Parts: sequence; structure tokens; C-alpha cells
Amino acid sequence: MEVIKELHADGNDPLFDKSNMQYKEFPSDFRQIRYFTLLIVQSAPLEIKEINLLEQQISEVIKNAVKHGNHCDINKKVHVWYSFNTAHAHIIVEDEGEGFKDLEKWNEFNRKRLDCLHNSNFEELSNYVSFRTKKSDEQDGGNALFAALEYWNGGFIYNDKRNGVAMLKNFQQKRHGITTGAE
Repeated sequence: MEVIKELHADGNDPLFDKSNMQYKEFPSDFRQIRYFTLLIVQSAPLEIKEINLLEQQISEVIKNAVKHGNHCDINKKVHVWYSFNTAHAHIIVEDEGEGFKDLEKWNEFNRKRLDCLHNSNFEELSNYVSFRTKKSDEQDGGNALFAALEYWNGGFIYNDKRNGVAMLKNFQQKRHGITTGAE
């Protein structure tokens, strides 16, 4: 039986340890998200083969913080802690908002979506294309979270207030046909 990946909140998770991490903070300016992301990703080692995917994933998390957390209020900050090496990317992004109140509803939506996929129930799947709340606009759909749960293979977890998320990507390298964790 396949384990269904879910969003969780646990501010005591070791992924929230900010020791030895670099830090940047940014105003909640939606137009500057790509620039902010590049400022962070530039410190990643060149050996990371999927740097563009890493950049895209970090950008999506910052975008969620700016849009959903801080509601594009230029006076509110997005706080980012990060560390990179050839073995992993560890990121913590925190906004100044109220937190992701619909986390359980998103998990239930995702369970139903995955159930439809696994059972090839494509007619019912049409009801689970985009996750929306009362505050969502036509661009919202939860797709960044679906992708995040797959990409951040070392963990993707919210703090207790749910206005911050810690994530870890473990990179695998192939050496002589054997897949190992990078040193």
C-alpha cells in the first residue's frame, strides 16, 4: 500500500533548526520574487544538477508567502533561512501572516484527488483539479503544494502557526551505476 504524503505542522521538527544557515529577508513585492529567489539560489553549488527545478520550487514557496501569507503588503517581510551543499538543500520560509488555516482541508482534498488517480476515476477527478478556499483567486489551485510534497523528499513541514515552512531536498548522485547520497 502506498503512503499518501500529507502536509503537517510541527514547529519542533528538526528541520526548523536554523543553525549554520544563511538568512535573507525581503519585502512582500510580488514583482521581485524571481530576483529574491536568485539571490538565494546563487549560493547553491554548481554541482547541483537540478538547479532550475530547485529555483522554481523555492520561488513557489516565496510566492505563497508573499501572496497568501502577507497579502502582497509591501510593509510585511518574508524571512528565508537556507543552506546548500552537494548533498542537500535546506530552506525555511516564514511570512508575517495568519498561517495556512486550511491545511487539513487541503490534505483531505489531496487524499480524494490521489484516490481518483489511483482508481482511474477520471470523471470524479475533475472535481479535484484545483484546491480553492473562499480567499482564492482564479490563479490559485494548490498545484505548488502538490509538487512540493514530491520534490522536497527530506521533508516539507509547517511551523505551529502555519506561517512558516521548512523543507529539505536530498540530492542523489550516480557513481558507477550506483545511486548514493552525495558526500
